Amino acid sequence: MADVSHSRGDISAHPDVHEMRARYARMLGSRDVALVDGPVFLLGLYCAASPWILHYTRSQPAIATHNLIMGIAFGLLALGFTIVPERMYGLSWAMCAMGAWMIISPWIVGTAPDTGVVVNSIVIGALGVALGTLCAGAAVRSNPPA
Repeated sequence: MADVSHSRGDISAHPDVHEMRARYARMLGSRDVALVDGPVFLLGLYCAASPWILHYTRSQPAIATHNLIMGIAFGLLALGFTIVPERMYGLSWAMCAMGAWMIISPWIVGTAPDTGVVVNSIVIGALGVALGTLCAGAAVRSNPPA
């Protein structure tokens, strides 16, 4: 029987070692805001669930649907930041725009929103803008202009 065991030797003889090391360095360098991925996901989760948490699904059904959709969008951005950060951090500015939209959305989407709905949307929006700015700043730092 043939010996099919593979020795775990030094990788320096691999023909693509330089490319693999450069890719690994790029991946580690782009993870400046790895701790922001979780809060962005939690923000999306709370945004999606907030109409049920604060009990305004019947009084403001349009805002409830809106928050559900925006929460899913925040969550998908967070998953993208986690899975392919080097490609997704360019969308950080979109998260800032989504946060700004969340701030003004109660008056545009809703009908005579009460104070709780307005404060909830402003807090979600402000956190979205802050987290988006953090992600965008890290993307600019990790990809300096050539």
